Amino acid sequence: MPRGTRTYTIIALQRGLGLLTLFANVERGLTATEVAKESGLPVSTVHRFLANLQSSGFLNCSEDGVYHLGTVCIGLGHSALAQLDVRRISLPYLRELNQKTRETIHLTMRHGLSAVYVEKLDSQEPVRIYSRIGASVPLYSSAVGKVMLAYMQPQEREHLLSQVELKRLTPNTVGNLQELSAVLQRVKRQGFAYDLEENEPHIRCVAAPVWDHSGAVNTSLSITGPAVRMSTTRLRELAPLVKEAGLNISRDLGHQPKEEMSRIDEQSASSHNEKLLVRRSAIDR
Repeated sequence: MPRGTRTYTIIALQRGLGLLTLFANVERGLTATEVAKESGLPVSTVHRFLANLQSSGFLNCSEDGVYHLGTVCIGLGHSALAQLDVRRISLPYLRELNQKTRETIHLTMRHGLSAVYVEKLDSQEPVRIYSRIGASVPLYSSAVGKVMLAYMQPQEREHLLSQVELKRLTPNTVGNLQELSAVLQRVKRQGFAYDLEENEPHIRCVAAPVWDHSGAVNTSLSITGPAVRMSTTRLRELAPLVKEAGLNISRDLGHQPKEEMSRIDEQSASSHNEKLLVRRSAIDR
């Protein structure tokens, strides 16, 4: 927000937008009664909001009274995705990974306590995983999320994790903060993260970070597939590929790794020393 901009709280608008977000991860849609239960608002109030959202195209309502996201939301979603520079810059590298591995490739961005899929390239194999752009996964149980947590500033990570309830989504999900902390240390040391059926049974993946120009990691990419194709041996083979793609995307976004900066500094120092030697030679002559 620009400095000096005043903030306004329009309660009705916030409530309407809040109701709209309830539909994001519910493909079957919601009835007015279900919306009232989820939001805690009276059914009569919910009906008025839904009627307005429907008339403006943000929601559609079927004959049996079930509401779904409307065409206006679809248009806004596509426009938002098109405006994401990181998505446009990443696509060539995602396609290359997809061709090399024949597995599903995801690009995700952090939103609060979740990682949201902003791009997906489907596997070329007959047996493939199900996921969709716009869906989200918890940071603590997914490879794409663990990568973001690992490279987060310690204070920010501590604050974020204080808001998270670590639910065991599968028998392999981390069960406490101490265990998660050890995992994140390993992720940062390796430069990539695994999801060994921790977020969803029978699904495995390996993910790597994407740094922006400021050095922050709010984006990650992954190679995902069914566990029957993603043995630990194959995951280890795929890790360097996804890590390299992440570094390439990061460089295109303006990020310079520390080792790259050190190399530039060394070259600059070397060039400076050479100039001094030339000057001294000229003086000696």
